[in-house]
Amino acid sequence: MRVMGRAGRILGWATAYVLGLAALVFAGVWVWWQPEPRARGTEANALWARHQWVGEPHSDAEYRALGELLKENRITDVFFHAGPFEADGTVPEAKYRYARQLLAAVHRYAPGVRAQAYLGQIRVVDGKGVIDLDDPAVRARVLGTDAAFLDLGFDGIHYDFEPIYPDDRAFLALMDATRELTRSKGRLLSVALEQQTLLDGAQPIYKALLPRTGKFHYPPRPTRDFLRAVADRADQVAIMTYDVSLPTRSLAGWHFARHTRTTLELIGDRTTVFMGVPTYRPLMEWAEDLPVALRGVRRGVDDLERPPRRPYGVGVYADWTTSPAEWSRYRATWLPQATGSFGG
Repeated sequence: MRVMGRAGRILGWATAYVLGLAALVFAGVWVWWQPEPRARGTEANALWARHQWVGEPHSDAEYRALGELLKENRITDVFFHAGPFEADGTVPEAKYRYARQLLAAVHRYAPGVRAQAYLGQIRVVDGKGVIDLDDPAVRARVLGTDAAFLDLGFDGIHYDFEPIYPDDRAFLALMDATRELTRSKGRLLSVALEQQTLLDGAQPIYKALLPRTGKFHYPPRPTRDFLRAVADRADQVAIMTYDVSLPTRSLAGWHFARHTRTTLELIGDRTTVFMGVPTYRPLMEWAEDLPVALRGVRRGVDDLERPPRRPYGVGVYADWTTSPAEWSRYRATWLPQATGSFGG
């Protein structure tokens, strides 16, 4: 009985210690979160846009309204969903039959805004998925599809293949070949990637203990070396920083701040960076929303010792989930004023 009592006391103290430590962390992050960020936003910003823009007809008034929205919110790059790829690396022309009309309208109503073809698919991993990038013939057809979109008049190719693991040599080979294509035509190559892994040293453990498919799987996040390798091949990298799943606004804000700082420090001198911010309703919508994300990105910029050499900004996900009130909040809290810190 005495042994049981002693074990109970030990367990009680251990529980109290863990809870006390958690309370200190929550309190520390809450205090850190309170000061208003100094940094303003930037003039380089992106938007992920719905497939209907290339797949369905629109009136001139709708195109004009799109152009006004892009100009008012200082969007420099729009990733118009134009895929997804079929398993063989192609995209049926019927899926983007109105792309020419869209591109003409963007050039007319939002001159200077770059319209990129947003293309991707679920990558085959351990036999599960849709598109097998390990197959050279599939990669060749992907390049042929890219060329067709560039010939239509798109200003770039925006890849979003998922999942991408930090040992994915086939993906890097595709990036190399696509960069040759886009540069030969004077266009852009951009890519969406998951946020960085929290600890690169844990990769061997993940690989040894966790599968790459299923509910509990090895998280497909880039290591520092892999992110640098991608940045050296891309004109733009968009980090999908959203889907935080942290329970408080201060913790979610810390997440955006940390990834902004570490990403810009790592690749901000190599490529243009867009930090993804959400306007959809995530799992913990009480903690993660557009104002939290924008404030967190600004806090991350505050923590930089110097500005990156390349442009940077945010990528809004997505046009079909962003309300007029959220665009208003974005303009008020993110877009630069006449004067400001190096974030502007």
